[in-house]
Amino acid sequence: MAPKVLISDKLSDAAVQIFKDRGVEVDFQPDLGKDKDKLAEVIGNYDGLAIRSATKVTEKILAQADKLKVIGRAGIGTDNIDKDAASKKGVIVMNTPFGNMITTAEHAIAMMFAVARQIPEASSSTHAGKWEKSKFMGVELTGKTLGVIGAGNIGGIVCDRARGLKMKVVAYDPFLGEEKAQKMGVEKVELDELLSRADFITLHVPYTEQTANILSRENLAKTKPGVRIINCARGGLVDEEALAELLKSGHVAGAAFDVFAEEPAKENPLFGLPNVVCTPHLGAATTEAQENVALQVAEQMSDYLLTGAVTNALNMPSVTAEEAAVMGPWVKLAGHLGAFIGQMTDEPIKAINILYDGTVSTMNTDALNCSVVAGIIKRANPDVNMVSAPVVAREKGIQISTTNQDKSGVFDGYIKVTVVTDKRERSIAGTVFSDGKPRFIQIKGINIEAEVGAHMLYTTNEDVPGIIGVLGNTMGGNGVNIANFTLGRAAAKGEAIALLYVDEEVPAPVIKKLRDTGMFTQIKPLQFDVA
Repeated sequence: MAPKVLISDKLSDAAVQIFKDRGVEVDFQPDLGKDKDKLAEVIGNYDGLAIRSATKVTEKILAQADKLKVIGRAGIGTDNIDKDAASKKGVIVMNTPFGNMITTAEHAIAMMFAVARQIPEASSSTHAGKWEKSKFMGVELTGKTLGVIGAGNIGGIVCDRARGLKMKVVAYDPFLGEEKAQKMGVEKVELDELLSRADFITLHVPYTEQTANILSRENLAKTKPGVRIINCARGGLVDEEALAELLKSGHVAGAAFDVFAEEPAKENPLFGLPNVVCTPHLGAATTEAQENVALQVAEQMSDYLLTGAVTNALNMPSVTAEEAAVMGPWVKLAGHLGAFIGQMTDEPIKAINILYDGTVSTMNTDALNCSVVAGIIKRANPDVNMVSAPVVAREKGIQISTTNQDKSGVFDGYIKVTVVTDKRERSIAGTVFSDGKPRFIQIKGINIEAEVGAHMLYTTNEDVPGIIGVLGNTMGGNGVNIANFTLGRAAAKGEAIALLYVDEEVPAPVIKKLRDTGMFTQIKPLQFDVA
């Protein structure tokens, strides 16, 4: 059955057609996002939800979204999506951060010109029949120092455009390396230095705990007298009350804001002040950008629903279509390894340690980690998936660590998972054979080679004669067919294990008969999702 997507905001006809051309069923209801109750009523029918900014995806709506796998936001901002609730529900949240980069950067540059030359006020004055030529004395951008807070995708474009205007660019960005800064032709500085040197300051960071109020009253006081401040990024990055006071005092010569702490902004301390340019969140509002993000979100959501490729997800590692094709068997293996340990472990888990050896160590291990953790947690939380598992693990205080190493044995690549509890450590390793099928290759340090089946039986015992016979006779005598039978032992007369792949779940009375023999130290029926 084809996946089904609901579009609850306005999206271009071309984007709708992309879904259809890719084989995705589309329900285009561009005004539905304004009706929260109706959206909550119907959302359970869809695998995907494509939105812009009008639709608010709340915890209440997500609670009804039993089929939902992905939310695609045509644009960069996802403040209208409860991402924590989506993650717990196992729903991927995607945005399209690159479709409006140029548009937003250009708007920032336009705002900088506007505030430098007081263009909006001069235009209004001239429209009113005044000719106040001497009133609107501006400043040139050439030779001025631009301070860029956040030199990522959009900030990087602003840096490039500013250098073209012959401005000197200084940038504050903890994630910007010296080598990258040199290639960009900007000087990397700390925030305090940027504040003291910049003639113009422009912000291009997301709103996070670290960036909230980054231009606080204290930091605004550190700015160079006569500075002009541009914000086309996110509301809440600047203390608007403090900025208004500094504008009135003349310390700040001008400001240009496209975003505000509260939107829609009906009232704001900056409104009505001279040389303050305000626009209603127009950073991405160009025909080209709106079309680009709509097309991108349609492509991304279709790719995920049809191939498993994950692009620009905010709560899940990205996996390209090419990676998804190659990694598919390894993702399954990772889930099986996690499921084995999850079903074997009854006590609270303190840590999960994952080793990637050989070829698999060069793959997208973040995605593999999610599969391992999901497999482990599924026993206690059957609805968990690769998206929600890391969230659940964090809530439980489980520490997750990974190690990558070069090929170290007979297999080209393998994964080993070790779980640590207060009582023990338990480990299992597996690989993918050339036939694309996952195999278990080691349990508790004992080498085996076992195909993974939907129904399995794991036993441990002292290495003594007769175990094979007891298992075979008990299974056969009770109508349980064995598809595959694997044995392993630590040493002669030491601990031994058996892993049986059977055609159906082993009935409880059969398990009891095995226990009653007194020959086994452990007997555990296991189930795996091999679909």
